[in-house]
Amino acid sequence: MRVLVTGTEGYLGCLLAPVLMKAGFDVTGVDTGYYKSGWLYNGLPQTPRTLAKDIRHLEQDDFNGIEAVVHMAELSNDPMGQLAPHITHEINHKATVRLAGLAKAAGVKRFVYMSSCSVYGVASSEDVTEESPVNPQTAYAECKTLVERDVKPLAAPGFSPTFMRNATAFGASPRQRFDLVLNNLAGLAWTTKRIAMVSDGSPWRPLVHGLDIAKAILCALKAPTDVIHNQTFNVGDTGQNYQVRDIATIVAKAFPGCETSFGQQGADNRSYRVSFAKINRDLPGFKCEWDAERGARQFRELFERIGLTREQFEQRGFTRLKELEHLIRTAQIDKNFFWKTGDPAAVA
Repeated sequence: MRVLVTGTEGYLGCLLAPVLMKAGFDVTGVDTGYYKSGWLYNGLPQTPRTLAKDIRHLEQDDFNGIEAVVHMAELSNDPMGQLAPHITHEINHKATVRLAGLAKAAGVKRFVYMSSCSVYGVASSEDVTEESPVNPQTAYAECKTLVERDVKPLAAPGFSPTFMRNATAFGASPRQRFDLVLNNLAGLAWTTKRIAMVSDGSPWRPLVHGLDIAKAILCALKAPTDVIHNQTFNVGDTGQNYQVRDIATIVAKAFPGCETSFGQQGADNRSYRVSFAKINRDLPGFKCEWDAERGARQFRELFERIGLTREQFEQRGFTRLKELEHLIRTAQIDKNFFWKTGDPAAVA
């Protein structure tokens, strides 16, 4: 199967592509290249041919011969949505819906979209399911709900969209992100020997390792059409719903000598527990292989091997907001987040 994967140079995309290629898929990548400076370690057995292209510039010809699309390339996380909510909507909502339409018109059979459990926002004490009402609290989460709303009607015989609502990702990746909760706490534990929480850590978050997300996508691409056609799956494991303070405690145990402290209840009211019964029941071959404890140990082993320094940990390339702010401040991208043309090193 020929698969087009957007975001192959991102945190999750660089983990996914080798998994698909090892499984025999012919992978073509697309990535605009915002985060090329965020390279933590060499750990990729193979990489796909990748088009250096903004998803807003993709045309129908780019999908010729493609049988499935995995769409991951959007502006990531809530702080980015707060920085530029209008651009977040342009890229994460409008451009994604356009991309799905182009794929359908080109004869693509499957469209796997990376949604997020953040669509649940503030939920009741019960575990939310794919049928629960969504309650997005940020531009990022709102765009996920809008894409699901607008792409579902495109489903038809010969075009099967699938919506993967990922839990909060964690785990090591060559294109590392340290702006995700477990990843950030692991970096703090290693570089400062202290995890000082500004909140009481009471909110609930479901977690899922990046490689388990890759596994879910692989299973969705291989599954019978009737299993995945216009279906929504929460991606994770019900046993991996954690309170943030529990994540901090787990990480601290993996880094001997690390101290933890907690503050007062924070202003962020997002809290949700998620049921992952459907994906574990209905998607053939899927089962998480990672939990928070194993992920924390993975980070400790990695940091020991590469000698992670505090300077590296705080580099802008490992935090989405820092890197985009840098590209804006240095006029490498314009107000619409398009790369500026011309050679910035050229002498007039």
